[in-house]
Amino acid sequence: MHAFNKRVDSTLSGGDGPGLAASVPAPVAAGIGNFADTVSLPQTVVNQILQARLGRAARNTLRFSVNATIGVAGLFDVASEMGLPEDDSDFGETLYVWGFPEGAYIELPVLGPATERDAVGKFFDLFTDPVSYLVRTPDRYYASGARLADKALKRAEYGDSIDALLYDSADSYAQLRMIYLQNRRFELGDETSGGEDYIDPEALDTEGF
Repeated sequence: MHAFNKRVDSTLSGGDGPGLAASVPAPVAAGIGNFADTVSLPQTVVNQILQARLGRAARNTLRFSVNATIGVAGLFDVASEMGLPEDDSDFGETLYVWGFPEGAYIELPVLGPATERDAVGKFFDLFTDPVSYLVRTPDRYYASGARLADKALKRAEYGDSIDALLYDSADSYAQLRMIYLQNRRFELGDETSGGEDYIDPEALDTEGF
């Protein structure tokens, strides 16, 4: 799966990442990123309620209200200037709060690195996004398009670092696994799964199957 994802990345990026990043004016890129963040906030709020982090949920609800109105439908991040910074969450974090174990490190088609817990979280996030149910179909596509465009711009912005990781390192799978797990555990504040103490399916003894 890692090799497949590298082929997809190579095909989609086409080696023009820095050129794409430079060709999009900074205010436009910022507006796309802000809008993508704004339309993702309802799902973040739902997850923080499920985590019983009601203070964070309330702040993100206020952040959504401010950016969706004063921020012109989320194109401008007015909320951060008012002391309401970005505070993301997802169902993978919800499962962590509920006590579900990390599980094995895996790579999902196109979606990339995850743990078994985060893979389940991504699945639930995909089908439980409030925007998908509360926003009419034509407008819903704007939200999806903004998220995809934001990911493409971020891939372009950090193209040199990503290319070095995926295409220049001696073992890109091991490097990606290490970086993903370290970053994810840091995001979650998980101090119980440190080091390499996780289940790696590639390290399992499958002889005889």
